[in-house]
Amino acid sequence: MEEELKCPVCGSLFKDPILLPCSHNVCLACARNITVQTPDGETPVQSRASGSSDYDYLDMDKMSLYSETDSGYGSYTPCQLKSPNGVRVFPPANPHRHCSLTCPLCHRSVSLDERGLRGFPRNRLLEAIVSRYQQNRAASASSSSSSSSSSSTAVKCQLCDRNPVDAAVMCEQCDVFYCNACQQRCHPSRGPLAKHRLVPPRLPAAGGGAAGGGGSGQQPPATARKPATCVDHEAENFSMYCYGCKAPVCMKCLEEGKHAKHDVKPLAVMWKQHKCQLSQALNGVSDKAKDAKEFLVQLKNMLQQIQENGVEFEACLVAQCDSLIEALTRQKAKLLTKVTKEKEYKLKVVRDQITHCTMKLRQTTGMMEFCLEVLKENDPSGFLQISDALVKRVTSSQDQWVKGALEPKVGPEFDLTLSTDSLLQTILMLDFCQGKVACLSGVWTLVPGAPLLQLEKCCTRNNSATLAWRVIAPPGSPIEGYILELDDGNGGQYREVYVGKETVCTVDGLHFNSSYNARVKAYNAIGVGPYSKTVVLKTSDVAWFTFDPSTAHRDIVLSNENQSAVTATMTAWCWEPLLSPR
Repeated sequence: MEEELKCPVCGSLFKDPILLPCSHNVCLACARNITVQTPDGETPVQSRASGSSDYDYLDMDKMSLYSETDSGYGSYTPCQLKSPNGVRVFPPANPHRHCSLTCPLCHRSVSLDERGLRGFPRNRLLEAIVSRYQQNRAASASSSSSSSSSSSTAVKCQLCDRNPVDAAVMCEQCDVFYCNACQQRCHPSRGPLAKHRLVPPRLPAAGGGAAGGGGSGQQPPATARKPATCVDHEAENFSMYCYGCKAPVCMKCLEEGKHAKHDVKPLAVMWKQHKCQLSQALNGVSDKAKDAKEFLVQLKNMLQQIQENGVEFEACLVAQCDSLIEALTRQKAKLLTKVTKEKEYKLKVVRDQITHCTMKLRQTTGMMEFCLEVLKENDPSGFLQISDALVKRVTSSQDQWVKGALEPKVGPEFDLTLSTDSLLQTILMLDFCQGKVACLSGVWTLVPGAPLLQLEKCCTRNNSATLAWRVIAPPGSPIEGYILELDDGNGGQYREVYVGKETVCTVDGLHFNSSYNARVKAYNAIGVGPYSKTVVLKTSDVAWFTFDPSTAHRDIVLSNENQSAVTATMTAWCWEPLLSPR
């Protein structure tokens, strides 16, 4: 409730509040600060402060209507100071000039008459509520202070962690007492808090005594307050209520004829009636507040449920991903085993070939060295004894080095190809199913996924289009049918052209030379799945057709493989264009 009791200009509790025609309140001193001057002779569109009830407010700031360049008259002199609530404060207006006041909340302006701010009624009810609120707050502070420290009467800092010291200042907006250290740390005089007003701390006892006006510190009862008097007739109390002006009036106002054409009723009757209306309205608001509290409880419970379900779902997701990773690890081990076997096989083959080739090369080299030594001998008879055998051995050794013997039996490349594109695409497409889930006949069922349009089977002919699609339905999402939609050929809204179980559909009656956007979705007992990707179909520019000679008229002469027709009637049309065709 404290926010309702603070002035929108100074941010402090209301002091001498006045009621503006827009039903908002401001302090009397603050009203003087926000009053601006208007050029002489100018009459704002708004009504006077105490005039008739048909106020014609402007939803703009009155201060922006006049400028020095437009009228040659300085309408106001804005100062550079602002109130703690962010409202610009202006110097007091000259009483000899026309003045206006702009509400700081709704920014509606109203011109002041010759009475000035006295023309606005004083909100005594709000003033009494503020006084009671200050008393209750002072009593609460006094009781808490006496319970904590009965020996000390000074106000303590409310932000000290241990052993609170005496407060040095109090913020009127925050309603908190600070010592110097806590004020510098928690409430600096800069930034957003620079607009707050820091005042010396007020003792609860002194505040209660001042408010009461006596030594007991008690306020007189509300019934003992002085009755409100009329603004125009200060000696007269309010006794009637004017429906037209929406304000209480006195008997002299009625005698002067100010409210002759208005509906006027006794003040007590209207007081009870408006109290009844306010009570009824409060009952409705109370019901809404009760519903809001229940809704807040529901939201708080939902927060707990979301946290618990989130932890459980995260654990489930980690387990599923870990199982996929484990399966991939096992498969990787199998593939590595195959690669190792292939590698060992190739190494064995190459090693065996190296051993065999080395042995043969050693034998050939030894034989060649022996033959060279034989060629060095000069004994013809001894050479001829062994030459025939040597020639046969050399020839036989040469025959051993055939073409295949000097080629590797295996290659360095591994003839193993691992295709991971489809699997990688599937992993990248791994996502949550956002469809509804329900239990049908003991089986959990999902909404079907988006169909896949088979572009290789989609085609157009003349003004018809054929579309084909397919969908891979997991065991948990059976499909009952499909819905095919086309736009109007101009990028307009889609319309259903087919509903059924088939996966191929031909649509006739389309416009020639037009581009149509087509999409399809599947459905089951749970709901309708998402749309497929959109495919664009373009119809032909012209229609190709042939005549049937068996059904054509006998006067029609067909040519060009039954694609052209000429009749005697057509020839007559060329010479007699005004004749009607037969």
